[in-house]
Amino acid sequence: MKIGTDGVLLGAWASTQHNPFSILDIGAGTGIIALMLAQRCNAELIDALEMDDDAYEQCVDNFETSPWGDRLFCYHASLDEFVDEIEDQYNLIISNPPFYSEDFKSDNEQRDLARFSEALPFDHLIESASKLLSEDGVFSVIIPNKEENLFINLASNFNLFPNRILHVKGSPTSDIKRSLMEFSFRESDIKKETLIIETGRHEYTQDYINLTKDFYLKM
Repeated sequence: MKIGTDGVLLGAWASTQHNPFSILDIGAGTGIIALMLAQRCNAELIDALEMDDDAYEQCVDNFETSPWGDRLFCYHASLDEFVDEIEDQYNLIISNPPFYSEDFKSDNEQRDLARFSEALPFDHLIESASKLLSEDGVFSVIIPNKEENLFINLASNFNLFPNRILHVKGSPTSDIKRSLMEFSFRESDIKKETLIIETGRHEYTQDYINLTKDFYLKM
């Protein structure tokens, strides 16, 4: 499975300044975000959750062959099962949730299914994160920008409030495509920033290079 820009952005942007001891990646896919956070911080426990059989197997392989395999573990379960069985709470929860968008409509039915928002409805994701997040923890997510206000309103129902938001544009003239958002149980002024990825085809902005260069072999 190829690595998407969304996962790289979230893995590079998610805050670790609060020195999380434990991290959970919900809907880990191949494990790229968990691996990036293992590279970025010294969290002793980095768990991932993945329901798809093929993605789970690849995630486990990636964890086991990485330099941080002793800190990484992937659960093969649904979010419902995980919330019911796990009593631990996490200092950092991250998710690049599957969402449905016409942008992702393809001839591959299985791939389309993986992107349907029904696979992980936002309200279910937020409620689960609120149960699994420690009192001083941080929940970071990347979603389509057009869903930003809906997501913030849903999160407020579970006393989760946005503290940081990064708006992502593909080019200087394009619309905002993605919103990266960081939530906690603490209300604060929201720090908002904008990131432009490219000025031309494969001509990356310095901001994008600075954010992601530690994770690419050629950047």
